[in-house]
Amino acid sequence: MEATVLEAQKLRPEIIQRIEALDDDSLRLLHRILLRMEKDRLWRELSVEAEADRRSGKLDRLSEVIREARAELRQG
Repeated sequence: MEATVLEAQKLRPEIIQRIEALDDDSLRLLHRILLRMEKDRLWRELSVEAEADRRSGKLDRLSEVIREARAELRQG
């Protein structure tokens, strides 16, 4: 099978056609792969945002805030 790089507008229908031809096990595997890709993308985005928050000082008091919240929760 020769790998051909398609333009984005042609790629979507090609992928949809291939998905529709998958058997159930392959479809479940593809779903797990897509979920992993989404998780990785979201983790990268979150990491970038968290680093920006850290640099700006927004996380400086995080440990203190967590300790206070836990103390309040214990008191009920």
